[in-house]
Amino acid sequence: MPNNKVISIRLSTGWLAVVSLLGLVSVFFFCEYLIYYPVILRCAWPKLSAVRGGEVADGRSTGSTLRAMVLSDTHLLGAVGGHWFDKLRREWQMERGFQTALWLLRPEIVFILGDIFDEGKWSTPTNWEDDVRRFHRMFRHSTETELVVLVGNHDIGFHYEMDWSKLQRFEKVFNSTSTRILTKKGINFLLVNSVALHGDGCPICQSAEKELVKLSRDLSCSLQNSPPSSSMGSDSAVEGCDGAESLPPTPPIMLQHYPLYRVSDASCTGEDAAPPEERHLLFREKYDVLSKESSQKLLQWFKPRLILSGHTHSGCEVLHDNSYPEISVPSFNWRNRNNPSFILATLSEGSHSLSKCFLPEESTVIAVYSSAGALLLLAVMAHCLCFKSVGPLLPCLSLCALIGKHKYL
Repeated sequence: MPNNKVISIRLSTGWLAVVSLLGLVSVFFFCEYLIYYPVILRCAWPKLSAVRGGEVADGRSTGSTLRAMVLSDTHLLGAVGGHWFDKLRREWQMERGFQTALWLLRPEIVFILGDIFDEGKWSTPTNWEDDVRRFHRMFRHSTETELVVLVGNHDIGFHYEMDWSKLQRFEKVFNSTSTRILTKKGINFLLVNSVALHGDGCPICQSAEKELVKLSRDLSCSLQNSPPSSSMGSDSAVEGCDGAESLPPTPPIMLQHYPLYRVSDASCTGEDAAPPEERHLLFREKYDVLSKESSQKLLQWFKPRLILSGHTHSGCEVLHDNSYPEISVPSFNWRNRNNPSFILATLSEGSHSLSKCFLPEESTVIAVYSSAGALLLLAVMAHCLCFKSVGPLLPCLSLCALIGKHKYL
């Protein structure tokens, strides 16, 4: 064979290797980094529609707006469950999704509705510290954005597993009590430890309910500037408002991990709803959803204008008592969903508007990788077939032998 022909073929093989490597690197960079930008760029903050001509019920202006981002059920894997690659993959996806959303959307406040960790209910102190370190790395944020974290059953255990030590270490890490009212720009956010609302008189349950009664009194007094009315429920009725904390006189937005009581997800629709085969499964009180009793107490005590919850890993919209809308926020973890999402909320004292922002679907990423692999395979096979008559010393032949099992004589 002429030397110049051998050199030409070797150069062709070398170029194929270089182009293939660059192609693989480009596909990897796109799937693991760039893809988040065009997908999240499709999202936008919803416009706030005025209520009664831009006024709340008592005639006050809606005032300035607050941009809030709401996600749920991140489920960071711990030391016990899950493969190391699964942990690495899911945490990278959530970190890129969250950091890209922060950079593009610039929320003023971010809420995570519980189940931050997957194994908080049984983590050893060492494993807990490692989980917390990874969480702070993934969900790092600037001082311009406030991060507010609620407690879920995987963080401190289900009701029968939780204890004061687990609850207190969670509250210590996130520097807040698990049941409180947070006020931003005149908007009251009621943060509820829904894991403690079993109503069976356990010490943590009693403490949580006592705090809720106090907050109900404070809010009622602020709304009415008078003793709470009997419609707020006998448990929250008080003699007067002396000593009550002053809050903005607006109904709260209630955030918690467990959804309020509903029979099932049968009425839920949308691309992030539970799969059709799961929607008619009956929910268990105090496990999948709060009990009827606890749900009614919360509605009677606080009369929230909006409820945001997690836990089910699927999206749903429910209207309780024809008055109180609840949005179930899907899981933010690709381990739980093919299409994770989060809520964008534009809020004011008297109005709110919500939109949903979907992250890249894992099936799309897999399809891109598969297509790139198939194209590479076809390119290599085509190259080998073009030069199949060339002698066995050419470097492409060993690669062809691995792929196509060709024999060269």
